[in-house]
Amino acid sequence: MQKFRRTRDRRPATAVGVAVISAGLLLPLLGSPAAIADSTAAAPVPHPVQYVDPLIGTSNGGNTYPGANVPFGMIAWSPTSTAGDQTNTAAANGYSYNTTRLRGFSLTHVNGAGCHPGAAGDVPIMPFAGTVDSSPTADTKDAKYAANFSHTNETADPGRYRVGLDSGVTTDLAVSERAGVADFTFPADKPASLLFRVSNSLNGSEDAHVDIDTAHNKVTGWVETGAFCGRRANGGTPNNNRKSYYRLYFTAAFDRGFSGVGTWHDDQLSPGSTSADGGEGYLTGAARAGRGSGGYVSFDPSNDNDVRMRVGISYVSLAGAEANLRGEIAPTAGVEDVAKAGKGAWDRALKSVKISGGDKDRRTAFYTALYHALQQPNLISDRDGTYVGMDRKVHALARGQKAQYSNFSGWDQYRAQVQLLALLEPRVAGDFAQSLYNFAQQNDGVWDRWVHISGATHVMTGDPSAATLATFYAMGVHNFDVQGAFDSLYRQATVPHPSGLSDAGCPGQCEGNRPNLAQYMKSGYAAQDQCHCWGGAAETLEDSVADAALAQWAQLLGRDKEYRTLSERGGYWRNVFNPAATPTAGYIQARKADGSWVAPFSPASSLGFAQGSAATYVWMVPQDVQGLATAMGGRDKAAARLDDFFHKPDGSWSVRGGDALRYDPTNEPGIHAPWLYNALGKPWKTQETVRQILDTVYGTGPAGLPGNDDLGTMSAWYVFAALGIYPKAPGSADLLLSAPVFPHAVIAGVGDREEITIDAPRTSRTNLYVDSVSLDGAKHESSWVDGSFVRRGGSLSFELSDRADTGWATDPGTLPH
Repeated sequence: MQKFRRTRDRRPATAVGVAVISAGLLLPLLGSPAAIADSTAAAPVPHPVQYVDPLIGTSNGGNTYPGANVPFGMIAWSPTSTAGDQTNTAAANGYSYNTTRLRGFSLTHVNGAGCHPGAAGDVPIMPFAGTVDSSPTADTKDAKYAANFSHTNETADPGRYRVGLDSGVTTDLAVSERAGVADFTFPADKPASLLFRVSNSLNGSEDAHVDIDTAHNKVTGWVETGAFCGRRANGGTPNNNRKSYYRLYFTAAFDRGFSGVGTWHDDQLSPGSTSADGGEGYLTGAARAGRGSGGYVSFDPSNDNDVRMRVGISYVSLAGAEANLRGEIAPTAGVEDVAKAGKGAWDRALKSVKISGGDKDRRTAFYTALYHALQQPNLISDRDGTYVGMDRKVHALARGQKAQYSNFSGWDQYRAQVQLLALLEPRVAGDFAQSLYNFAQQNDGVWDRWVHISGATHVMTGDPSAATLATFYAMGVHNFDVQGAFDSLYRQATVPHPSGLSDAGCPGQCEGNRPNLAQYMKSGYAAQDQCHCWGGAAETLEDSVADAALAQWAQLLGRDKEYRTLSERGGYWRNVFNPAATPTAGYIQARKADGSWVAPFSPASSLGFAQGSAATYVWMVPQDVQGLATAMGGRDKAAARLDDFFHKPDGSWSVRGGDALRYDPTNEPGIHAPWLYNALGKPWKTQETVRQILDTVYGTGPAGLPGNDDLGTMSAWYVFAALGIYPKAPGSADLLLSAPVFPHAVIAGVGDREEITIDAPRTSRTNLYVDSVSLDGAKHESSWVDGSFVRRGGSLSFELSDRADTGWATDPGTLPH
């Protein structure tokens, strides 16, 4: 079989300053999209980028954004919508498909984060066809300096975004990794201006600055901002998370001179001014409205109504933004050039998984999910290798590190997205591991749960960094300081930190990463009345998963003492399993420090948990499913309970969410649950449950995601499920098996790993049950494969039918551990 490999050097894919003037780096003509889309032949999809629809997930709470980006890029240029409030947006990350009014095109975004307001959305740039005769900040209802649009005039492609506004302005955007280029076409018979709303980030801004250089046709500036859910503070100390933790610099260069300039601060417009300062602050609602600063540049559209702008960004300095722009986008580059290079970058990234067969909708859902999963982590280092750390100081990359990455939605991503990253992009995964370790070293040894740019936001619960790095190592990612990172994470898990006794930010953003660790180690669980955490039961489960993952890492490193300690702690979930929680069944339940159970208890209650009910969290023991089954009275009883989790009392499916007693596909604590049947000896039920979710919960169109994409997590779930494989547990490279939806798929070989092929020639909408599996040509009687398969590569072949085979992979001796 011919071996497929991709180059691991990403620079030619995204350093467009070179790419746009080298025809060899541009994407070839891709042929007719319709012809490709209608094909169901066995040949691999030649150009998967044709199947990506960036609008998937832009409604139904998916919180994706449709704008221009490249894989793992720093810049993400996308519209910011408005529903009539300048201090808010219609969706968490700035864009809602159902809101067709925009107030600008912002330079930074985060994919699928669900807290409203989300994060980033920095420096909205608004093309305005009219006279700037009042302060845009004073337009608090976005009544004047905003514009409507129709989706019929909107096109979103990987690396490019275009929209025609009802004002008559057309905006066309394309980007490289740290820079972008835009064409703004104005009506020839109206005044034409660009507004730089430097203070108007999604979460507000502490300060902002803009300079206009009329001699060199440039606009430069910065915004000091930060926070994810930060202005709300989520309870606890009110001002704990109302803080800034990064400064974004930008430089914008134009191909023509300005016919007019001006700035504004709060409600004061200053025509002719070339400099302004002022942020919005971190207040909310009316207290924030009408505050902030910006600048505008105007053009004469009567003879030439097209304005080209190139922009570079940096989190380090204005000089860094200038260098990023010079190095990535040539002065003569246009949108078409940069867009072709960006499209080529995406095409190469998406070819990490080459599928054959399947209908258009399946291919669209699959490759868009892969597109969303590979948007993060995001670059924060400049081309010269410098970046701003968590201590707000400028640092250089660690030895051997190629890039500093950030945007770690740990509580979400450790369940699926990080595994997909390790499988497809191990070099990026290793640099990301080093990045998180770098941040911890700059943060008094604390690995934060939810890292945004160079800030610790403390969002969610548990210790997802431990689970993430242990998973990376198990899957063969070793290009980071393995010993240093392990020692740091082990210290965090065993040595209490003062922040662990703080209630600042609680419940949603509790400051301590291992809250009240001394009590946890003494009691063997997080006490609800003393834990300084979101919920004691959830914290115990999360830390048990993290410790079990660290234990496996310790074993691989030959750290026997640490392995024994952590293995024991990986079983602490048992200390919050109350076998008498209800008269008929045991559940995970919060406990107090004196050992008593927190009452009253209901399986539908979220008391002691984080964004989920006891009915969901009872399944969150992926590291010890057999132990959980035993606690429930045996595998058959556990499977019967799992049946009730996915079905209503009348036997119909309940997999779309909205019922606290049943499966919720919109949030992470239970997304592994469909795969638990494999360990319970009923793998055919995994097959039918996973397929039901694929067919009814996910899809195409703006509502094609079940809920927040959470930095690619829900999309990664879809990618794995469509391939018929899924990570067994954090800290492991083992894969659980189900039924693939494509007749043939090839996961590219990387490093020392050969390619992975997955064949299911008889798969169809009805053939969703596994009759048999072959592993590297030999009959395989288990519903899982061990981690050596991921690390070395190989082949899986599935025989599928339309009837459940209740005998395959049910021998107790072959079940997943």
